[in-house]
Parts: sequence; structure tokens; C-alpha cells
Amino acid sequence: MKYALWLFAGSIAFAANGMALAAETVAKPDLAKAKQTVDQICAACHGADGNSPTPANPNLAGQQAAYLTVQLEHFKNGIRNNAIMAGMVATLTPEDMRALGIYLSQQKPKAAGIKDREMALVGQKLYRGGNAATGLPACAACHSPDGAGVPSRYPRLGGQHADYALLQLKAFKAGERGMDKGGKDVNGRVMSQVASRMSDKEMQALVQYASGLY
Repeated sequence: MKYALWLFAGSIAFAANGMALAAETVAKPDLAKAKQTVDQICAACHGADGNSPTPANPNLAGQQAAYLTVQLEHFKNGIRNNAIMAGMVATLTPEDMRALGIYLSQQKPKAAGIKDREMALVGQKLYRGGNAATGLPACAACHSPDGAGVPSRYPRLGGQHADYALLQLKAFKAGERGMDKGGKDVNGRVMSQVASRMSDKEMQALVQYASGLY
């Protein structure tokens, strides 16, 4: 009986050690490989440090890791429709995408800067308080007052290129993003509904303000 109990306890300990080892393996992304991928593939459009030199391409440095990983998965699965990005992620494994998300999140973001301060002041009011008349919620509620976002839930907006951010808001409003047939882009669907309440001027004001957050 004692031998059976010892054997049973030993089996539990072995299983626990195996689970711990598996968790440890999952918890250690290959950041060296991620850096190599960034240097060889991503840098051309997003910069070697994740700060894009081109306003039409997003800054990725300092972005929430989970958000970046999900977006890469969406590009690969066709949930987000972009021929260029689909080609870039075609050979990436789930582990690669997770490592890229973590690596880029660790890079230091740079403020894109405000180009139109008067418009940014309008955007500040909308970002912090929304627009009660149209039911537009405050951006700060989900993306945080400083634009840093909420880990694993909502992306960083602070320091993002205004040109890129404006294109995305327009895509959300037009149903070109966030309205996939399978309904898998849950947060994207929410953003589509939020963007539908924005006027073009409000979009322009919001992206100007967010670009200066740091």
C-alpha cells in the first residue's frame, strides 16, 4: 500500500515537473530570432527599432505584445485583409508571432509629434471626454489617458503616426476592418461601431492628439 502511494505521489511529481517544464518552454520566446526577422523583413517598413520612418506605416515600438501577436495572426488568417502583410507573415509560426510581439513591445517608442496643434486641442477633448451628443465614448477609457493602452486588451495609440491612424479609423468606419464574416475580430468590431459615430473632422482631431501622446 505504501509502495503504491509512493508510486502515485511520484507520478504526480513527474507530471507536475513536466507541466512546469512545458510552461517554461512557452514562457521563453526566441527573441534573437525575432530581432533577425525584424532586421530582415519588418525594418524596411516599420524601422529597425519599430519606429516607422514612413507616416503611412505604423509605429510598432512599445506596442502591446499581445495586440501585435493577434494582429499578425489576423493577417495570416485573412481576418485583416492586406496583401503585403499576408505575404510577410505567411511563413511565421505561432511562436514566431508571439516572439515578434514581445520583442517589438520592448523597443522604445518615439513620439510622432503633433503637426496641427489647434486640431489636437479639439482631439484632446474628444479623447478624454468623447461626444455625448453622438454617443462617442472617450478613447481614454480603453486606450488609457496617456495613450499607452491596456496590456492584452487594447493597443497603444500614443505616438502613432496620424496618417496611419486616420486610415485605420476610416477603414473601421467603412467596415473594411473589424467586420470579418466570422466575427473573430471582437475588438475590431467594437472599434467599427465606435468609428461609425465619428465625423471626418473628429477623426482628424483625435489622430493629431494621439500622435503627440508619449
